[in-house]
Amino acid sequence: MRPLMIAACLALTTAVAFADEPKQEPATTTAATTAPAAAAPAAAPAIKGDAAAGKGLAYTCQGCHGITGYKNAYPSYHVPRIGGQSEQYLLNALTEYKKGTRKHPTMQAQAQSFSDQDIANIAAYLSSLK
Repeated sequence: MRPLMIAACLALTTAVAFADEPKQEPATTTAATTAPAAAAPAAAPAIKGDAAAGKGLAYTCQGCHGITGYKNAYPSYHVPRIGGQSEQYLLNALTEYKKGTRKHPTMQAQAQSFSDQDIANIAAYLSSLK
């Protein structure tokens, strides 16, 4: 199968998966939502990553990101080394791939399989590498 056909199939599969997600309706303004900020619940604390747990989850990352000079077949894309990268950068990148705001079909598929805690663990592990 040619790379273009593979990429097209992957893109269609991803598009269908996103189309099946339910649309969220905007919240209506009520007395509860217009209450003073002091009465609002506190924001959820930031998730703390566990590098030891992230090591087990990051094994699939090595297949592309652990090979010096590796490039995807289609599209031709230089795959960056991510070991030792900033934890916050990795956390942001994986979260954006998961939400679909950062585009790369392979990375979007990988990130969607992880929970927010998994992403924090992977970022903690990869940032600890030198």
